[in-house]
Amino acid sequence: MGLSSPTKAEASATEAQSATAASTSGLRRSMEARHLVMIAMGGVIGSGLFVSSGYTIATAGPLGAVLAFLIGAVVVYLVMACLGELAVAFPVSGAFHIYAARTIGPATGFATAWLYWLCWAVALGSEFTAAGLLMQRWFPGVDVWIWCFVFATVLFTLNAISSRVFGESEFWFALIKVAAVVGLIILGGAALTGFHPMATGDYPTFGENFSTPDGLFPNGFTGVFVTCLAVFYAFSGSELIGVAAGETANPGANIPKAMRTTVIRLMIFFVGAITVIAATIPYEKVSVDESPFVTVFSMLGIPYAADIMNFVIITALLSAGNCGLFSCARMLFSLADEGHAPQAFKKLTKRGIPLVALCVSMLGGLASLISSVVAPATVYLVLVSVAGFATVGVWMSIVASHFIYRRTFVRNGGDVNSLPYKAPLFPLVPILAFALCVVSLIGIAFDPNQVTALLFGVPFVGACYAFFYFKYGRRRSLKKALDA
Repeated sequence: MGLSSPTKAEASATEAQSATAASTSGLRRSMEARHLVMIAMGGVIGSGLFVSSGYTIATAGPLGAVLAFLIGAVVVYLVMACLGELAVAFPVSGAFHIYAARTIGPATGFATAWLYWLCWAVALGSEFTAAGLLMQRWFPGVDVWIWCFVFATVLFTLNAISSRVFGESEFWFALIKVAAVVGLIILGGAALTGFHPMATGDYPTFGENFSTPDGLFPNGFTGVFVTCLAVFYAFSGSELIGVAAGETANPGANIPKAMRTTVIRLMIFFVGAITVIAATIPYEKVSVDESPFVTVFSMLGIPYAADIMNFVIITALLSAGNCGLFSCARMLFSLADEGHAPQAFKKLTKRGIPLVALCVSMLGGLASLISSVVAPATVYLVLVSVAGFATVGVWMSIVASHFIYRRTFVRNGGDVNSLPYKAPLFPLVPILAFALCVVSLIGIAFDPNQVTALLFGVPFVGACYAFFYFKYGRRRSLKKALDA
């Protein structure tokens, strides 16, 4: 790679310097482990669980859907294990860019940062639009764009005040979603064992719906494989802990704690919720137009179930948008800090907020929102495809960075036991995670609904590499990496 590797003593010094640089860059270390956990939960628990889980069950069947989410949970664990070691070693804001730039190469860091920025910028527009549409259930006379403007203003304000205000708001945003998931698991699980006092008509018992007339996998194992790709995307957002690492107090203790807590909760919430839904609603009757959460709560006889879940889903969308805006701004700040974006993105407010980067990110979100209305079949389709491709691309960058970092550390005399946090079963964990991500990308080529992600995602990454080498030059970029 052309990057010199540190000895054990130098590695420790580098880690200390990284932590110091992060704390003195102007960004405030004001978030705690509970904020990190809820930021990750807020980024993950969204429409993928509340809405798209119906599609997963209809395509893979009840047992296939549960299996697909189990596979997704395993991949998330593998990625988070790699991310934990890197985030503690390099606790800087916009960390994905730093990991890739310092281990794989600066051009890869540049491409990873812009890929992830675009992913969340596009998500902002789609989430504002979806939330605005859902508000019409209660306010049919108010135009969608007005709600989009209101939500954009609220989220921008929460992010512009301070990172702690952002973390606190995301904590409560995510708590509402978590409460809905826990409620579904407890009430739905109790109903499947026979306790459903408000339900009307026949209610299924646990396991009844898993044996379908077409077997355990009604659409074959291919249905499970295809939905695994969608499930990977549903789990995206867990990596936000790495983005927030530079604004976390005591990263050596809080980041590993947040990683473990997040993975355990995601496994329980996602797998538990999909199990209850699949066991409650016959797979051939799952509606892709209605949230399975609404269907389950309605079957339980919960009053105003549709209105309650409408509120929860709006909260879920705003929570994900809140995380996305935070992530976008930190990615631009990180790029500028490395000299690969306009230096204006490094300007901070007195409270340590990269306000210019925040404004540009919000403009990116609003641009994707406009494109979803003006050119839904062209520009927006391209952006959404790249956004979907970005999730797996960033995960591959994380695990590849970890693999190279650990090998370099050991090869140059580093003692693995001296690391504050280390991923288990090296090198199996990063290799397996990378392989599963590659398989998912290959699978996209065989799915007509997702192949667009490859057709536009691969050229976009190539364009990022080409621009980097054209703008900065290979020799100049490597020199900056060596001096970092």
